[in-house]
Amino acid sequence: MASPDIAEMLEKSKELDRLRKEQEEVLLEINKMHKKLQNTPEAVEKPGDNSLSKLKMLYTQAKELSESEMSISNHLLGQLDAMIPAGGAGQQRRRIGNEQKKKRMKGDPDIPRLSPSMRNQQEFFASLKGEQVAARVAQEDGEKDEWVIVKVTHYDKESKEFEVLDEEPGDDEEGGGQRKYKLPWSHIIPFPKMSDLATAPEFPPGKQVLAVYPGTTALYKATVVQARKRKSDDYTLEFDDDEEDGSLPQRMVPCNQVVALPDGHRQ
Repeated sequence: MASPDIAEMLEKSKELDRLRKEQEEVLLEINKMHKKLQNTPEAVEKPGDNSLSKLKMLYTQAKELSESEMSISNHLLGQLDAMIPAGGAGQQRRRIGNEQKKKRMKGDPDIPRLSPSMRNQQEFFASLKGEQVAARVAQEDGEKDEWVIVKVTHYDKESKEFEVLDEEPGDDEEGGGQRKYKLPWSHIIPFPKMSDLATAPEFPPGKQVLAVYPGTTALYKATVVQARKRKSDDYTLEFDDDEEDGSLPQRMVPCNQVVALPDGHRQ
């Protein structure tokens, strides 16, 4: 009989197969719409034509399927990393808490993102060079997950590892300067792209997310209190372990600094 971990991995693998089949179906529909628009571009100008709306819906569906596939793949990789014995010394961890949130002051970076296509995953990862992303910099066997904003400096297609730079580590960091890491893609989450927020995922009230704590370069688990406001593109969030005077303060966070909470997140 398979162990619980193996059994869960097999179920997740079946879910991946289902998602990929759905992606193929959506891609076929997208290609049909492209051909239609190429052959009859004037059709979109006719009253009542919904071709562009349908195409947008298909792209949104494809994006959601890709993100679901990436989330499950990240979860499976995390399980495999946890099951494989460590091969050497790991990276030093930071302590996370309210004080750490206040210490990781940032310079308000411009955070871009590209929506990945699993067919061109390697090209997508390589295209992240120079961009800022969320990265898990703690070891798999650590007590807590630690996510921070880093800059991608290189992606190695052979080892499938990112080389990233933590440009603003906390002032309690040993050494105090910029820190470099080599991380698998399962430890990387791109942010929504500022120039295309219309395709950013929507998180309803009550949804748990991972978000940049205001005034820092660290990301923490939070709960959506108020959905994204279209005028400001901000979410109202309550961060876990952020209690002040017996209650959780509500904090405004730009939607390009809010991402889906990874499966199995520990904080």
